[in-house]
Amino acid sequence: MWTTERIADLVQPGRVHRDAYTDPAIFDLEMERIFGRAWLLLGHDSQIPRAGDFATTQMGRQPVLMVRQRGGGVSVLFNRCAHRGSTVCSAAKGTVTQFVCPYHGWTYGLDGALVAVPSPAGYPEERHPQQAGLGLAEVPRTEVYRGFVFASLAADGPSLGDFLGPLISSFDDLVDRAPEGEVEVAGGVSRHAYDGNWKFVLENHLDTIHPRYVHASSIAAANEQDDGRPTDGAGEVAVRQMRQNGAPNELWEGIGLWVAGGGHGYMADYHDDEKLVAASDDPVHVEYQRRMEAAYGTARAREILSVTRWNSIVFPNVSFMSQFGQLRIVRPIAAGRTVLDTYVFRLKGAPEEMFRRAVAFANVVNGTGSPVLTDDLEVYERLQTGLGADGNAWVDTGRGFGRDVRDGDNGLDRGGTGTSEIAVRNQFRAWAEYMTGTGATEAGGMAVAAE
Repeated sequence: MWTTERIADLVQPGRVHRDAYTDPAIFDLEMERIFGRAWLLLGHDSQIPRAGDFATTQMGRQPVLMVRQRGGGVSVLFNRCAHRGSTVCSAAKGTVTQFVCPYHGWTYGLDGALVAVPSPAGYPEERHPQQAGLGLAEVPRTEVYRGFVFASLAADGPSLGDFLGPLISSFDDLVDRAPEGEVEVAGGVSRHAYDGNWKFVLENHLDTIHPRYVHASSIAAANEQDDGRPTDGAGEVAVRQMRQNGAPNELWEGIGLWVAGGGHGYMADYHDDEKLVAASDDPVHVEYQRRMEAAYGTARAREILSVTRWNSIVFPNVSFMSQFGQLRIVRPIAAGRTVLDTYVFRLKGAPEEMFRRAVAFANVVNGTGSPVLTDDLEVYERLQTGLGADGNAWVDTGRGFGRDVRDGDNGLDRGGTGTSEIAVRNQFRAWAEYMTGTGATEAGGMAVAAE
């Protein structure tokens, strides 16, 4: 029996018990207490641009429908027939005028209201389903921020703005890079799974020690590339990114790791490569910069394009790279099984070549056939296997412990060094808060010095 006290004991200063990753009962509680309470990113409203467009997804274990309404708004409905409980829709996406349950034909409007049942005369008037107000229930809370659709299974709790806190600026960073101030999902979704815990990917994306070791083979391959060989632009950026993974420790110590309440965080000041900012003389980037300056003015355009924020994490289910328009949604399946959906965004008003390069970069770095992601997936599965072995029940999260710095002015704390494990400790502080329903103490994962 996992009592509040036992759960709290799993997270201690500088270490986490392996049960937090491996115990099926803990996973069940995570689905209830984290994925059943937090705001979860479901997708982007560009996936459902017209009335009747829908996309199916999940919130924890709950199947849901993201639907564009006739009035233009977005609703999130439970994908469960009010009659006998069947999922109403199994297609990943599509366009409908109504939803019809495949079991007995109960029919629902786009807003979830029950509009027809077969053989209606078979029901007593006082128990008629339409009179009873049965329908597809709406998820308690839905909010859209700059096209990103969030929902929460909890009827009460912080607003989306309060939940995101300082990390709202990462979404702004992504969208502001579009000359028209809007982005859209394009090119479909790339989906892959791994046999490991869902938290591994969120921890890994703000881990600065692992690249030199996990990605040693892709670093070696990138170093062997001929710099004089013509490339498509995206390939060149990918090669440079792989090479930077092998940068000396001094570079990693100097980057910024920032965390906020709720388990969120981001990596900044990582790439200073001119190919990734406005200073590039690449013709496509020159045209892109021209369009940005026309839209925002020279000073604001350069301010937007000079931001070097890398991975942003919104706990518990989002990781994205605003510079490259890449976003991943984490979908836990079991304690040792996770699915990731990866999306690429088109920057409206940017040269079309920018989008083609974004897709190419995603395939080279984040695709299942890439020399980079495959390394990470191998490690996630090794982690799950290793955590099942006897000999040591604890996972160490102590790098940088006690040296991290509190910055109360902007709601962020930062790692005392660029290789601190502040992000893992911060995620587990939020994890403990959700799982115990109490405020986290220092033992919840953080030890931060006042600046």
